Amino acid sequence: MSIEWLRDLVICIFGLGTTIAVLFIGVLIFLIYRKVSPILDSVKATTETVENISSSVAEEVYRPLSHLAAFVQGIRQAVNLFGKFSRDKERSYK
Repeated sequence: MSIEWLRDLVICIFGLGTTIAVLFIGVLIFLIYRKVSPILDSVKATTETVENISSSVAEEVYRPLSHLAAFVQGIRQAVNLFGKFSRDKERSYK
């Protein structure tokens, strides 16, 4: 038994071990994928539902409130403008 024969034996053992490890990791990844895939589909469906709800809320609640806020702001500016004119008239009378 020479050193070359021992070297070749070690290379064959490590090659076989590496091949088995790669196959094991591949099978493990495939099994994990099969277990996780339904969970990912469920998360995707939930995300779509949340997006639909948020768009509905934006259409039904946010837009009317923003229009109301803009209307109130316009009224406030008009009142301030008329208040400024009345203060200017009071100052001009004194």
